[in-house]
Amino acid sequence: MALFEAFKGLLVLLAATGLLSLVHSDLHALAAKLIEHTHLNPASKFPRIFLDAASHLQNSQLLLLAGGAAAYSAVRFVEAYGLYRERAWAEALAAGSGAIYVPLEVLELLRSATVHGFILLVLNLAVVAVMLRALLSRRRAKRSDAA
Repeated sequence: MALFEAFKGLLVLLAATGLLSLVHSDLHALAAKLIEHTHLNPASKFPRIFLDAASHLQNSQLLLLAGGAAAYSAVRFVEAYGLYRERAWAEALAAGSGAIYVPLEVLELLRSATVHGFILLVLNLAVVAVMLRALLSRRRAKRSDAA
């Protein structure tokens, strides 16, 4: 579990680095090249939304997104360290951060059920269950030690 959290942190840190590399770039031209490379029609709905978003994104917004991604990455690294060291606070953090997404995943499945969405929900529920089980077993061990 600790390795998985560290991997997530690394992945988001790389994304933040990529965002920072886009500062002072012509994002509209970059988005147009990406759409052309993927052979999408720039006049169709989703590529047009992507182009419009790239046109209106400012450097300050990129910096804010990169900063948020770096903060998220730091939390994941701290959580990974705590899980590796078998700390109760890290188990609680992992259970809580996983549980936050469950209602959103359920709503998304209700809107449009996909195998991918179902697998994500099951994996997330498994992570929450493992962390809650670890917390409960820690609590039971404390009680038996106290008795």
